Amino acid sequence: MRHYTGHFRNKTVLCNCDDPRVSHFFKYFLNNFEKLGLKELITTCYRNDNPDLFSQHRLDRGIYLKYCGEQKGRRLPDPAKVKPRDLKADGDFRSEECVNLLMKADIVVTNPPFSLFREYVAQLVEYGKQFVIIGNWNAITYKDVFKLIKENKLWIGVNSNRNFSGFIVPKHYPLHGTEARVDENGNRIISTNSTCWFTNIDLKKRHEELILYKTYDPREFPTYDNYDAIEVSKTADIPMDFDGVMGVPITFLKYYNPEQFEIVGSDYEVKQGLLPGIIRQGWTGKTDRSYINGKRMFARILIRSRTT
Repeated sequence: MRHYTGHFRNKTVLCNCDDPRVSHFFKYFLNNFEKLGLKELITTCYRNDNPDLFSQHRLDRGIYLKYCGEQKGRRLPDPAKVKPRDLKADGDFRSEECVNLLMKADIVVTNPPFSLFREYVAQLVEYGKQFVIIGNWNAITYKDVFKLIKENKLWIGVNSNRNFSGFIVPKHYPLHGTEARVDENGNRIISTNSTCWFTNIDLKKRHEELILYKTYDPREFPTYDNYDAIEVSKTADIPMDFDGVMGVPITFLKYYNPEQFEIVGSDYEVKQGLLPGIIRQGWTGKTDRSYINGKRMFARILIRSRTT
């Protein structure tokens, strides 16, 4: 959040997938309410029956809390002792009650349910809200989400992937992966290599130019069997002198500068028939993904340099 602090002054922040009794988002905004110059902090939570991270959501009603800086000049309330109020409905972010709260907010910050990510983002866009939210890298390949990325209405936030802090999991959940750990408070935290930030709040960092040092060599950057484009397996290896279409890993979007590169599309769009011009002339085989020497490649974003 430290990268976005200048955007919160005199704003109402909504954390609409957060139990204030356990949410670190709520704790952050509560503890920094005056420093950030917030106008109001609102949190809502879906049917939470226990003040912990692993509720079974068995209640009929959700909960909410509003904070407007009532403790100004005194000690802030202990987040662990905060007593939220009941909502009339279940607290689903799509409910009328929660939509009304969304309409009052300026910026939304939360970790929404990944299974409903498409609907969640669509709602934020529909109501014209600024947001900084957590999602899965695979969400980039969702048709509606990728469309927003191409249109510069959504992008990857700072400190995604390996710089992400982690997810706390219950005791029965296996700790797997080299980055799984137990912290000083006994929290079991799993690897977050597949997790990133999605936002539409612009930062200077987003417009920093990616330093390129390699030159194009067809032996290092082969042309796809089925696409009129070359394969670049690592973002750092993007050739600085190639003016055609290049296939890069989806993690390229962490470094995407819209002034330096154009996003042509994705291999998913090729499969859907949305980029017929990218198919190599005379190709009659599969177009579901890019292929090199008959080998199916991982998901790729198709880009072109704006500066060559």
